[in-house]
Amino acid sequence: MKRTHTCGQLTGKEAGKPAALTGWVSNKRDHGGLTFIDLRDRYGITQVVFNPDKVPGLQEKAKKLGSEFVILVKGKVSKRPKGTENKGLPTGAVELIAEELEILNESDVVPLEVKENTNASEEVRLKYRYLDLRRHSLQKNIILRHRVVKTVRDYLDSKNFIEVETPILAKSTPEGARDYLVPSRVHPGKFFALPQSPQLFKQLLMVSGFDRYFQIAKCFRDEDLRADRQPEFTQIDAEMSFIDEEDIYEMFEGLVKEIYKEALGTNLKTPFPRITYDEAISRFGVDNPDLRYGLELVDISDAASKSSFNVFREVLSKKGKIKSIAVPAGSEKLVKKDVEGLEETAKTYRAKGLAALKVTKQGLDGFLAKFFDASASKELIKSAGAKEGDVILIVADADEKIVAASLGNVRKALAKKLNLIDEKKLAFTWVVEFPLFEWNEEEQRWNAMHHPFTSPRLQDLKLLDSKDDVHNAKARAYDLVLNGVELGGGSIRIHRQEIQQKMFRALGINEKEAQDKFGFLLEAFRFGAPPHGGIAFGLDRLIMLLTGTDSIREVIAFPKNKAAVSLMDNAPSEVSEKQLKELKLKLDIEKMKK
Repeated sequence: MKRTHTCGQLTGKEAGKPAALTGWVSNKRDHGGLTFIDLRDRYGITQVVFNPDKVPGLQEKAKKLGSEFVILVKGKVSKRPKGTENKGLPTGAVELIAEELEILNESDVVPLEVKENTNASEEVRLKYRYLDLRRHSLQKNIILRHRVVKTVRDYLDSKNFIEVETPILAKSTPEGARDYLVPSRVHPGKFFALPQSPQLFKQLLMVSGFDRYFQIAKCFRDEDLRADRQPEFTQIDAEMSFIDEEDIYEMFEGLVKEIYKEALGTNLKTPFPRITYDEAISRFGVDNPDLRYGLELVDISDAASKSSFNVFREVLSKKGKIKSIAVPAGSEKLVKKDVEGLEETAKTYRAKGLAALKVTKQGLDGFLAKFFDASASKELIKSAGAKEGDVILIVADADEKIVAASLGNVRKALAKKLNLIDEKKLAFTWVVEFPLFEWNEEEQRWNAMHHPFTSPRLQDLKLLDSKDDVHNAKARAYDLVLNGVELGGGSIRIHRQEIQQKMFRALGINEKEAQDKFGFLLEAFRFGAPPHGGIAFGLDRLIMLLTGTDSIREVIAFPKNKAAVSLMDNAPSEVSEKQLKELKLKLDIEKMKK
């Protein structure tokens, strides 16, 4: 039982030669006394013909074949009759004239058809993922993922990086999201945590003298899901010693360039442009800007102050911001209903509303136009960078962050609505000089914007000593963004114990808490930690962008659904009382129901 070729291998060169194929029956047809099947494996599809005149009785056996039966078929390769070739297949010029057939396994009626344009719901596809994975498009995604990982390993190996596996069962440390906890049977009442990232371990590897580390790392975060998020995901994780930001940019631009060359045959132009965090927020409203189109945010606070609109005056009296986007003339698709939809988008990001003004020959047209005299109208149009026929969309709020986030996401929705996105364009950019801290409104304290091991700029160290100045401190942090998606991010790390303790103090982490949670790292810093920094790329997101899909579930072999459930094996699931007793745990079901 051995195949001689795959189902994607036979061409006219093999015509007249014997061949043996194995695979799944994708399709069966009866025509003019002949039975045809399309035999499929992961390499392609080959047409097989059963002719009753060639081998008596074989066609009757073939007629019993059903969809997804697994078979071995032997015969002779023949060129297809002229006019019947399938130019859409690499094997479309030939067919296998069957001489032997062995049914290796039968199949029940499948709950979803294994075809490219499936109409099966995502729920059904995830439940029967092993069937869904037979589709060529999904197999192509998984194979590309394999090739990308190989490229990563080859590139980093050529640059003297060492691949080191770090623990999956680790200590729970605060890194921004909820940990997945694993109870210990040997130590009742104590828990391991699944790593949100290998952050602390890779820093310890730098202390250990492995000056260039990488890992294709599994990471786990118990957070709300979306199209580009999973509870378990994969990072291309890397760290380097004795470097600065420029070394990171050069090294990993080279990696991304190599990935695109090997995966898509695309030759990227480097170095990638850079934009500061403050500029990104100011111009695009978000820290992962899509640079493939315009629609930039413009501060019109001065011009808006000339109006008699009380809302604008109140916002400006509270030192708030008023910003706008000029929607290009000729965008007739932007009707009143669309503006209402965009307003809902703005409100999702806490804006109180979205104003719209049309620029006409006479000036402004719209609800707010009456609050602007001729001079103020002229100034607003000029300030917004608008021209006749344009529509000016405006958000005003006392909180500048709300203005940026709401209008930034309106910008994204607008670009899709108006078909302004060039899907073939690759707009890479580094976003640099992030704030070191961000304010946690709920807890009324400062949090680290990235993580507490991110180094501040040296000139900003003194700002960490003052509660009034801490918000001005900038981090030596950077993100690589592609087409509005954060591909990866990292930072130069703190490597001196006294600076790490200063950082903890600024975050409100006292000495005892720091010792309890990070004592092993602080102790390591006492024994000659080198300057170091690194970056981590989201492998799933990268493959999603390379394949042109819109969900990372399409590039992961066995993903969870939006509720973090594996529909195929029903994980998470209940466990037995015996298992709970071994762990010294007891569930209060009634309390859990409440």
